[in-house]
Amino acid sequence: MLKSKVIRISSPLPSLHDSSLSNSSRYNKSSKQCCRTRTPLLDSIDNDKYEQQNDKNNEQVELHFKQTLNMPSIPTRLAIPQRTISLYMPPAKLHLLQGLLTDKLTVEYQRLSWDALKKSINSQINKVNTSNLSIIIHQLFKHNIVRGRGVLARTIIQAQIATPFYTPVYTTLISVINTKFPQIGELILKRLISSFRQTYQRNDKCKCLATTKFIAHFINQNILHEIVALQMLVLLLENPTNDSVELAILFLKECGQKLSQVSPHGLDSIFSTLRNLLHESSLNKRIQYMIEVLFAVRKDQFKTNPTIQSGLDLINENDQYTHMLTLDDPCESEPMLDVFKYDEQYEENEAKYKEIRKIILNETSDDENESSSYSSDSDEVDDVGEKEQQTIVDQTETNLVTLRHTIYLTIQSSIDVDECAHKLLKMNIRPGQEIELCHMILDSCAQQRSYERFFGLLGQRFCLLKKVYIECFEKIFQDQYEIVHRLENVKLRNVAKFFAHLLVTNAISWNVLHCIRLTEQDTTSSSRVYIKILFLELVEFLGLNQLNKRLTDSTLTEYIQGLFPRDKSENTRFSINFFTSIGLGGLTDELREFLTMNSIRMAH
Repeated sequence: MLKSKVIRISSPLPSLHDSSLSNSSRYNKSSKQCCRTRTPLLDSIDNDKYEQQNDKNNEQVELHFKQTLNMPSIPTRLAIPQRTISLYMPPAKLHLLQGLLTDKLTVEYQRLSWDALKKSINSQINKVNTSNLSIIIHQLFKHNIVRGRGVLARTIIQAQIATPFYTPVYTTLISVINTKFPQIGELILKRLISSFRQTYQRNDKCKCLATTKFIAHFINQNILHEIVALQMLVLLLENPTNDSVELAILFLKECGQKLSQVSPHGLDSIFSTLRNLLHESSLNKRIQYMIEVLFAVRKDQFKTNPTIQSGLDLINENDQYTHMLTLDDPCESEPMLDVFKYDEQYEENEAKYKEIRKIILNETSDDENESSSYSSDSDEVDDVGEKEQQTIVDQTETNLVTLRHTIYLTIQSSIDVDECAHKLLKMNIRPGQEIELCHMILDSCAQQRSYERFFGLLGQRFCLLKKVYIECFEKIFQDQYEIVHRLENVKLRNVAKFFAHLLVTNAISWNVLHCIRLTEQDTTSSSRVYIKILFLELVEFLGLNQLNKRLTDSTLTEYIQGLFPRDKSENTRFSINFFTSIGLGGLTDELREFLTMNSIRMAH
C-alpha cells in the first residue's frame, strides 16, 4: 500500500488550468510518493480563515498603537526618521510631525525641537548687522539659548571667521547676552582662547588673526579682562617672528585705545619692546613699516580704531559682567554642547527658561519706556531700581569670589601704586565690600616671597581716602593677631611689616595695640615672633627715642597696658626680658623703675 503525504498550502492555489500543474504527474514512480491535490472547496475555506485572522491581527496592532501613543496612527509616508540631523525635511512635513508628537519626553520630539532651535540660531546669526541688531537680540531671547549655547557659540565663531568685518557687531550681540547669561559669554571666551592656543601652535595665520581680532573686541566691550591682552602680547613678542609681530600689531590696533585707558604702563612696556624690534635686522621691511605705522596710530590716540563704534554701545560699563580668564587657565571648549542630548527634565527646563524670558523681555521694554520718559519719571526709576536691588540676594557668594579675583588681578597687573589705586577706585566698590578690598591687599602682600613696600603704600592710600578703610584695617589687625599661629614664617613677616608701615604713617590708630597682651600665658611662639618683627620695623622707621616717646604718650597709656603689664611681677619681668632680648630694652625703662619700686615696697 502506498503512503501518501499531504502538503498544506496557506496561500490560494493557482488555477488548475495552469500548464505547470496540468502537465505534472500525480504519481512519481521514482520516489514512489503520491501527491494529492486539494479541492477548490477546501482552498476557499482556508483562504477565508487566513483573511479573517489577518484582519484581526491588524486591528489588534492598530488598537495597541493608539493606546500607547494616544494619537491616530502615523501614515507610512510620515514615518519619523531616527536621525534628522543630516536630513532635509520640508517645513510642512516638519510642522506636521511636530503636531503629531505630543509627548515631550520622547527622543523624537526633543530631536525635532533641537533641530528647529539650531536652524533658528543659525538663521538669526547669519542675518545680523548694525541696523537690525536690536531685533535679532530680541528674537534670540525668544529661543532657549541656554540649551543651545553650544550651537550659538559655534555659529557665531564660524560667522566671525567667515566675515571678520562684522566682528564689532557679533561682539555687541554677545555683550548683551552676556549681561543676562554669563555662562554663554564664558563658553565663547574659553573656545576663543583655546582656538588661539591651537592656531598659534599650528602656525595657522588666518584663523589666528580672526581669533585675536575677536578677543580684542571682547576686551573693548569689557567682557574679558585686559590681563589676557597683555599676556597675548607678551607671548607674541617673546620669540618674535614676522608673523607673530604682525599679529601683535594688528591686535594692538584693535584694542590699543582700551589698553591705553586701563593699563597705560603695560602698553608702554609693549611699545618699548616694539621699538627695540624696529632696530633689529631680523624683521623684514614690511613688518618694520607696520611698526612705524603703529607708532603713528598711537600718537593719534587710536582715532581710526575706536574702542566701541558708534551705534554699538548698547550696554553700560557698570552693567557688564567681566570674565577673569587667562591664557594659563584650562579652557575646555565643551564640544558636547554642540550636539543633541536627551533631557529627562525637558519640560521643567523649558518652563524655567520661559520665566526667565518673560523677565528679560519685560525689562527690555521697561528700559525703552523709561529712556523715553526719563526726564519726567527719574524718581520712579530710582525707586524701581532700589526695589529690584533689594529682591536680588546672592547666597552662593559668586559675586564675592569674582570681586576678589578681580581685585587680585588688578593688583598684580599694576606697575605702581597710583595706577593700582586708580583701577581699584574705578571698580565702584559697593558699601560693605570695603573689607574685602582690604583683605585682598593684605593677602596679596602675604603671598609675596619678601615684603614689598608697594602694598603698604597702597593700604596707606586707601586709609587716607575714607574713614571706613581705617576701620577695616584696624579690625583686620586684631583678627590677624588672633590667628597669627596659623601663618607661615614668610606670611607672618610680611603681615607684621605691612601693619608696621600703617602705624608709622599714622594710617591706622595706635589704639590697635590694645589686643596684644605680652605675658607667658597669653602669647605663643608665633605671636612673640610677630611682635618682635612689628617693633623692629617700627624702630627702623622711627628710631628708638621717637618710638619710646610715642609709647609713653598719655593718650596711649590705657592701650599699651598689655604690652607693658604691671599687674604681676612675673608678667612685668617677662615683658622686660622680651624687649631686652630683641635689642629694645630702652623701651622698658619706666617698667624697670616700676619693678624696682614694687620690689622695695614688697620688702618693707
